[in-house]
Amino acid sequence: MITLVDAAGRTSAVELNAAPSFVRPTAPLASRTVYAAAHVVPRTTADNVPGAPADLDWDATLAFRHHLWSWGLGVADAMDTAQRNMGLDAAATRELITRSAAEAQAVGGGLVVGVNTDHVDDAVITLDGVVDAYKHQLHLTEDAGASVVLMASRHLARAARCAEDYERVYAEVLAAAGAPVILHWLGAAFDPELGSYFGSPDTYAASSTLLKIIANAPDKVAGVKMSLLDADSERAVRAQLNAPTRMFTGDDFNYVSLIGGDSSGYSDALLGAFAALGPHASAAVQALDAGDHDAYQRILGPTEALSRQIFSTPTFYYKTGVAFLSWLNGHQPGVGMVGGLHAARSLPHLSDIVRLANDCGGLEQPELARERWHGLLTVSGVPA
Repeated sequence: MITLVDAAGRTSAVELNAAPSFVRPTAPLASRTVYAAAHVVPRTTADNVPGAPADLDWDATLAFRHHLWSWGLGVADAMDTAQRNMGLDAAATRELITRSAAEAQAVGGGLVVGVNTDHVDDAVITLDGVVDAYKHQLHLTEDAGASVVLMASRHLARAARCAEDYERVYAEVLAAAGAPVILHWLGAAFDPELGSYFGSPDTYAASSTLLKIIANAPDKVAGVKMSLLDADSERAVRAQLNAPTRMFTGDDFNYVSLIGGDSSGYSDALLGAFAALGPHASAAVQALDAGDHDAYQRILGPTEALSRQIFSTPTFYYKTGVAFLSWLNGHQPGVGMVGGLHAARSLPHLSDIVRLANDCGGLEQPELARERWHGLLTVSGVPA
């Protein structure tokens, strides 16, 4: 049995379920391209308090990437899941990119990494400054041997006055790219500062700007990652993309149907949720590779409730749930996070994550997860 706790302090017990018997793939995943956006692991004894420079446990951080690669998944690194703009400073970001690129090259693992403007200390810079900042990180990333996800920039959101400003900045940055990149549209749920990204709070108008940017540089855009938590908007943009530009879903609420697809097509995946659900993601795509859509649905369908809990409002604290599950599953020694972000979710919220992970088979080592969770309950003053 495993103990749960609610917001009133009441405890209950449910049966601890066995881990699924998923099997690692023996060949590359074929029917979908899947990246799991990996988190970072802090040193347990480091001064990773709010505002302090990130001090990472590099062995655990890189071992987690190898865990994802072992399941046939690609890794999306230095993204918002890795706490960009929420504790991961510029120096740690550069080192993360360099180390991950070297590890990926050593094992032949798929890797894309985030390029942003967040190394600039000034809150407000000019459009030219945004272009220069993007190019700085772009060249560092390409020199490291990694492929690029061009992330949404807070600096650009502050500096832009109209859609044409976005078109200009992206045109100049894409022209400097040595290889096609993935564009990242991160919605306000993930970062309130990006609510009018691409020049408008209206999704249709912003989508038009995004599509213009792609049309003006089709050979420089490999795909688009949409993280709006709006499945209909993603499908609408997806329908207007021309090959070889691909849609990578970042919708942690609706990924099952978007990846599964329909008569209008399907989305590939670049998801923070899959950092917490790597074995499920692999097994589900293996089922699609075998032409078994029913098995895909059976495997991945039950995980969506867990993902919705992890990404519940305020959504930008989802990273806490991802790291918490990593700890429960034995991928890191401690529950702490860079910037003290492990305190961003309540004990009842984490309890619901435990319940839903137990329901869908998201506890990879159930006995270890129970031991660690009950220990956390005990030190928090809840009898387990």
